[in-house]
Amino acid sequence: MQLIDRHWEITSGVENDIEIVDGDGVVGKQPRLEPGEAFQYTSAAVLEWSFGTMEGHYNFRDDVGEWYRVPIDPFILSIPAETMN
Repeated sequence: MQLIDRHWEITSGVENDIEIVDGDGVVGKQPRLEPGEAFQYTSAAVLEWSFGTMEGHYNFRDDVGEWYRVPIDPFILSIPAETMN
């Protein structure tokens, strides 16, 4: 399977401002994963508030051209405590 693209919905703070982010791969890569392999990356989002949520999906394609959408459940975004001092 190869990670082809992603879709994110980023909500900032209590006003529910939603930013939609679509793009190829993640962090400039479109990794190909064999069964049992994993790919890990670190990224960031700019928030108007000190907290928010993020959810979306990844689109993968297998070797015969079939597409798979993998949902990402909502998760909390927050500024690390050490950066708020």
